[in-house]
Amino acid sequence: MAKRVSLFVTCIVDQLFPNVGIAMADVLERLGYAVDFPEAQTCCGQPAFNTGYHAEARQVARHFLKVFAQSEFIIVPSGSCTSMIAHHFEELFHKEPAMLAAARSLEGRVWEFSQFLLKVAKVEDVGARLEETVTYHDSCHALRDLGIRQAPRTLLAKVRGLELREMDAAEECCGFGGTFSVKFAEVSGAMARTKIESILRTGARTVVSIDSSCLMQLQGALSRAGLPIRTMHLAEVLASR
Repeated sequence: MAKRVSLFVTCIVDQLFPNVGIAMADVLERLGYAVDFPEAQTCCGQPAFNTGYHAEARQVARHFLKVFAQSEFIIVPSGSCTSMIAHHFEELFHKEPAMLAAARSLEGRVWEFSQFLLKVAKVEDVGARLEETVTYHDSCHALRDLGIRQAPRTLLAKVRGLELREMDAAEECCGFGGTFSVKFAEVSGAMARTKIESILRTGARTVVSIDSSCLMQLQGALSRAGLPIRTMHLAEVLASR
């Protein structure tokens, strides 16, 4: 019997980049997993939490814990959302013992997509092929909160036909930062432009990351500059055949 995994697709993937969720499901099914999508899912609460609305974030997080209470594995196509669930739910519920226990019980079952593939599925080669020159962007929460650096690169190295060219500012922020990009639009735009300059120096035609929010920021900057460079989520690359 196939192992069952549950997908938490995140707000941005659900509303703006549904192909990322589909690609993630395709890869997991290819590896023999039965993929479950709990339709009652909404948000992890990160936008409210980061903006200081902890009561509202707590309400959303409480719903998340209820929806995924029975899931053995929860796979997330985002370092920032994974970080919110795994690290900051405890902060939200530190005065509520029952909810704190529920949050802690969920912690070990929540996995960012690339980490799940390597550490749980124990797979580096998913059978992907993509004739493309790419560069990889380290998203802030994935790198700094979760320590994710090598896993996406290991998976990309096994994609047939793909050449990975590292940029000199791979670990620098793209400037999105959720509401940061709204509150500090000029700073956010300048950070994105610095990142674009680094991407251009690689000569890559595609930018890959594990966070669609970062890719949205970068694609916007690339499009405004009229540059023929596209963005792809890691799941989309790994789903390519």
